[in-house]
Amino acid sequence: MTDTGRNAAGVRGRALIAMSGGVDSSVAAACMQRDGYECIGITMQLYDNATVYGDGTESVSDPGPAGRTCCSLDDTEDAKRVCETLGIDHYTANFREAFGECVIKKFTDSYSRGITPNPCIDCNRYLKFERLMKRARELGCDTIVTGHYARVIHNPASNEYELHKGQDPAKDQSYVLYMLSQEQLSHIRFPIGELTKDETRRVAEEYGFVNSHKPDSQDICFIPDGDTRGFLRRQGVECESGSFVTENGEFLGVHTGICDYTVGQRKGLGIPAKHPWYVKKIDPEMNEIILSDNGALFGRELEAADVCWTYAGGKPASDEIRCRARIRYHHREADATVYITRERVKVIFDEAQRAITPGQAVVFYDGNRVLGGGTIL
Repeated sequence: MTDTGRNAAGVRGRALIAMSGGVDSSVAAACMQRDGYECIGITMQLYDNATVYGDGTESVSDPGPAGRTCCSLDDTEDAKRVCETLGIDHYTANFREAFGECVIKKFTDSYSRGITPNPCIDCNRYLKFERLMKRARELGCDTIVTGHYARVIHNPASNEYELHKGQDPAKDQSYVLYMLSQEQLSHIRFPIGELTKDETRRVAEEYGFVNSHKPDSQDICFIPDGDTRGFLRRQGVECESGSFVTENGEFLGVHTGICDYTVGQRKGLGIPAKHPWYVKKIDPEMNEIILSDNGALFGRELEAADVCWTYAGGKPASDEIRCRARIRYHHREADATVYITRERVKVIFDEAQRAITPGQAVVFYDGNRVLGGGTIL
């Protein structure tokens, strides 16, 4: 972030804090206030027991265990109480329809086509750092703040805003932020990116926040019970049963529908065998799921589309770069060469990677810096 200094009233700027009701965003607000910003808290209403789509249809889901979801009335109340403690204004913003269209509909459509999406990336891209940034401008805020464990560092030599991993490797969330542009990064702050989770909770305790020991929400906030299959059924996604086959086409059994499986899966196949089977590939056209042994899941190459770069010029200076790449949120980074074309990238790893999964993101790193990423085809 550019430090523009303080105005005559001693305020560095006006910041809109995305407050989920959790401890991370609450401490982010406290940090910004401590640093001299005029802060406004806002809670996005993204999803509750009913999600409304753009065509007006509505679906209902189980709210799940307490403390394991977000966007509930309790979460909104927690955010309000934190704002009261800090003495700052709090607003709510109803983004349910946009969330249903941009995140949930894409999620269900992907599974119906045998693709495993990452809804957190879509939520960040289309809600937190697109619509919320627009709302920030409407409220006269020049800075938007979230409780992500990541960092924005201005490099004076290149005059670029660089996206970096959070200091706590166990909590780093840079993987789901690779789509941020230079324009967005120049207006974003991640105050807790320098902290560990324990340090974040200690700050919350010092402020007396009501949520200082609140459990973390799970990754997929709209499936709090973890039952993806049940959620898809409630959304009207009905995939027909088909065949489990080997790589050679040998029939092994009957699957319950391609939306029930993902690449690399072993459990829940229901096939008696002398050795374990794994999902190697999902073929929606043939309605087949190809199974293999674990060794056949490894591959060195992938292609990705919808690629975003964090560089000031929009992409790297060269069409061929060496970096480290991650193919899933908690997957270990691996050395790779990335070949860039106009619409896609081809990634060749030095060593084979397990279960490269269509729909997931491949994210590129240079040390702690995020270079960009795309969706695996």
